[in-house]
Amino acid sequence: MTIRAATDCAEATTALGAALAELARPCDLIVLCGDLGAGKTTLTQGVGRGLGIDAQITSPTFTLVRSYTGRLDLFHLDVYRITQLEEVAELGLNELLDDDAVTLIEWGDQISPVLPQDYLEISIELGESDDDRTFVFSVVGPTWTARMRALRAALSPWLVLESDD
Repeated sequence: MTIRAATDCAEATTALGAALAELARPCDLIVLCGDLGAGKTTLTQGVGRGLGIDAQITSPTFTLVRSYTGRLDLFHLDVYRITQLEEVAELGLNELLDDDAVTLIEWGDQISPVLPQDYLEISIELGESDDDRTFVFSVVGPTWTARMRALRAALSPWLVLESDD
């Protein structure tokens, strides 16, 4: 099952992320996919806001991992610069996923073979205008599958199309 949602400005993308965060639970893994400039960090800023994080969330492209404290802590990873899957072990991903935090990985599709088989994947597609974005939410495993109805409800202001896959 996939859910499609759309936004037309950065503020709406942030709000969508905040709505998503309301469903977050300890040890959740969220994988973001999309081209450069698609809005992965903007969405993450919204998730952070929804988790009650006051700190400025910035892209961890050069640091690879940033952590933030909120109602649930957030580990924000960017694996764009990882060239070999073996490098993921150096990030301590397994340890991060065992923590009671939410882990969000930008460019996570690049490391999908080493991810656990339980996460929410969000593919972000660029739209016709500069600020238009389409978000395709796909679940892998049981954790988010059990929350699909709640996810659909949380995303209802941005919902555009649903399909069974």
